[in-house]
Amino acid sequence: VQLQASGGGLVQPGGSLTLSCAASESIFSINAVEWYRQAPEKQREFVAARVSGGATNYGDSVKGRFTISIDNAKNTVYLQMNNLKYEDTAVYYCNVHLRRVVGGRVRGYWGQGTQVTVSS
Repeated sequence: VQLQASGGGLVQPGGSLTLSCAASESIFSINAVEWYRQAPEKQREFVAARVSGGATNYGDSVKGRFTISIDNAKNTVYLQMNNLKYEDTAVYYCNVHLRRVVGGRVRGYWGQGTQVTVSS
């Protein structure tokens, strides 16, 4: 399974973007997802997480602005980002924990990353 990330781009401060990671093939279920980001010369930073039951967790810097979601019907996960700030500029990565087939193991797969640039 490959995860195809999309939705990044250039946006002005205060703007919005929705990132997505879509599985390249039909899968049984998505059990959990995490989003991370990495800015130039900085360590990878946790952004948000969600499990299939609905519980979520957000990094302090994005609480109230970002929303993470899972769409099992579309084999896709999302990160809705609102009120973007300069410091949100980074490459964003998804890590999706999924079960490919009924009864299969849950395994984690990384997306290739998508660039988000917040600039005026």
